[in-house]
Amino acid sequence: MIEINNLVKKYGDHTAVDHLSLVVEPGKIYGFLGPNGAGKSTTMNMITGYLGATSGEIKINGHDILKEPEKAKKCIGYLPELPPLYMDMTVKEYLCFVADLKQLEKSLRRRYVEEAMETTGTTEVAGRMIRNLSKGYRQRVGFAQAILGYPEIIILDEPTVGLDPKQIIEIRELIRHLGEKHTVILSSHILPEISAVCDHVFIISKGKLVASDSTENLVNLMSGAQEIELTVRTGAGEAAGYLQGEENIARVEQADHDKIRIYAKKGADVREEVFRQMAEHNIPVLEMKTVTKSLEDVFLEITQEGGAQ
Repeated sequence: MIEINNLVKKYGDHTAVDHLSLVVEPGKIYGFLGPNGAGKSTTMNMITGYLGATSGEIKINGHDILKEPEKAKKCIGYLPELPPLYMDMTVKEYLCFVADLKQLEKSLRRRYVEEAMETTGTTEVAGRMIRNLSKGYRQRVGFAQAILGYPEIIILDEPTVGLDPKQIIEIRELIRHLGEKHTVILSSHILPEISAVCDHVFIISKGKLVASDSTENLVNLMSGAQEIELTVRTGAGEAAGYLQGEENIARVEQADHDKIRIYAKKGADVREEVFRQMAEHNIPVLEMKTVTKSLEDVFLEITQEGGAQ
């Protein structure tokens, strides 16, 4: 669907995107994840043809974005971080205007507009001026212009910035719905958003691709050996001493006066050993839980270390 090879974008001496290569396959929701200034928006602007690359190649459905821009762009619906809305138009007038700009088939334009409004929940505000809409509804109108004409690829840049919690939930549901019929790429630095809606994650740091995998696989790969947090009633230091010599335990740390962090050797499950040792030494266990990493943990670990593709 999208193929990027050795993409570079420089602004003077600053390299915003540094030899980025990736492939986007059809039928998935992809997340572009990275800290502010990582190169996410720059990459998206190059994919959509808004920015020219310093070097490298971008192909959209086999069409080079520089050599065949019209054919490539017809495959893409784009919602920038600031939706390109005309405040003095009604919602329907604006979408009809966008349909003209996209040169959609004249006999189908009315249907496309009505279906885009129905999909995005903007039918009820079709006759209202855009300037009088809430930010949530303006974002929905932005979504509607992006999906007009059913482009195969929908690209969304920070789609929930500035929205309240209710609006964020509604927009995420809309993205999931779009993902049923389109390939969706969404950029964000909001980790729960990526983990909530995306099938596959690209993590970008300092213009480089540092990780590419499903959300679940990334967490599993970075989790490594088993970690257990043990809460005891008394004698955490004493309990740590008893566990230190166990065969499958790599190390033990006292995290608090009643908490111990236990790190197993790779591939080992030490829960039974821990339970047995505590029972043998009459140390009451209040809680034993496996420590699982979130996407936030993975993101911080990868971007701080520079990552490994």
